[in-house]
Amino acid sequence: MDTLEEPQTAPDPPSIGLSRLPPGPKRWLPWTNLLAMRRGPLEFLSQLARDYGDFAHFKIGPQNVVFLNNPDIIKEVLVTESHKFVKGRGLQLAKRLLGEGLLTSEGEFHRRQRRLAQPAFHRQRIASYGRSMVEYAVRAGDRWQDGTVLDISAEMSRLTLAIVGKTLFDTEVDSEAKEIGAALTETIRVWRLSTIPFGELLEKLPLPSTRRFQAARSRLDATIYRFIEEHRAAGIDRGDLLSMLLMSMDDEGDGGGMTNKQLRDEAMTIFLAGHETTANALAWTWYLLSQNPEAEFQLHAELGAVLSGRNPSVEDLPKLSYTERVLAESMRLYPPAWIIGRKALEAVEVDSYVIPAGSLVLMSQYVMHRDPRYYPEPNRFDPSRWSAEAKAARPKFSYFPFGGGPRVCLGESFAWMEGALVVATLAQRWRMQLVPGHPVEPQPLITLRPKFGMQMRLERRS
Repeated sequence: MDTLEEPQTAPDPPSIGLSRLPPGPKRWLPWTNLLAMRRGPLEFLSQLARDYGDFAHFKIGPQNVVFLNNPDIIKEVLVTESHKFVKGRGLQLAKRLLGEGLLTSEGEFHRRQRRLAQPAFHRQRIASYGRSMVEYAVRAGDRWQDGTVLDISAEMSRLTLAIVGKTLFDTEVDSEAKEIGAALTETIRVWRLSTIPFGELLEKLPLPSTRRFQAARSRLDATIYRFIEEHRAAGIDRGDLLSMLLMSMDDEGDGGGMTNKQLRDEAMTIFLAGHETTANALAWTWYLLSQNPEAEFQLHAELGAVLSGRNPSVEDLPKLSYTERVLAESMRLYPPAWIIGRKALEAVEVDSYVIPAGSLVLMSQYVMHRDPRYYPEPNRFDPSRWSAEAKAARPKFSYFPFGGGPRVCLGESFAWMEGALVVATLAQRWRMQLVPGHPVEPQPLITLRPKFGMQMRLERRS
């Protein structure tokens, strides 16, 4: 990569106590690394892993940054030593949209909110949403026509927005889907400012981008607060996630529930995460299947054997093992959450190196998931990697699409179920082929989107 200097061989990095900083690229100009990160973060971090292995230290302006690319060390940061780290700059900036939701809050407040939200994600509650997931996937397939070219990325976004609207709020959002989707897209764009030193100051200026962000946030707030008021007025369990959040009481703490503001922050977090990440995972899955006909054939064979043309249900999921492997391999190559950032509260010694206090620590699912030490021919789509034997042979944090430790994503089981049911429903009836010449490039924002959408031609299956 032309923006990343040759590996440093001398002099050694400065010593700190008995340990030292990890090696890393030389810093010819103050903002070289910032420009490289903004120009191509996936390429920059992948090059760091190739040049420096498990550890790399560099600076973005005055900020120390340590990049980790080893499963055991990632486990130390996310699990064993998690109390020594807080969320990184990107998610601190995301508070402007998400407030103090589970994704962004810290400390005791985060633990209280997690206790309150946990019942909404119990396995039985999640399983009750399966029928809605299949119903909306059937509706999507019914709209399609043989031979039509569609942006499957946009179609999956529309579908997952409808599903999260029903399961989170027990409401139809079809009439608002386009407007809500546009508002979510606008708010996501603000994440790019997290890589700019003092980017949060730019957000306070009366710039056109700032005004667009504020308008989009207000649009989303109006929708969510309306749903909250409707639920409070009804005073009953409507079978959705918001009802569970409203009913939850902190029996281990102060015995109270959530205020409207807390409900808004959690609902906004679930709304964004449950819609955006699954839509991207599905879009990349259809693309990868279109490029790998043998895997597509095996998927269709499993669906035919298990379902025989009927719609899937939650009870079918244990039998759809290859479908799950397809999703797992898709999220290996194109993980919707492609990077995790933490800030070190104190100096932390790891192996023979030190992470200085105040450092930004980066761990990239995208880079780790393509490490040839754990995934031979890492760029090849191969669902057989997810047999029970193959998974057991790899360290746990060689694959972490939903994070890990005390902050692991609460919606993980929801996402796996939704992905499998949507793929099983649509793949029985449709094949999708990438339009020749359509550019395919990942766009690393807060999630990993297809930069140019995903133009695919629909082919009805008999």
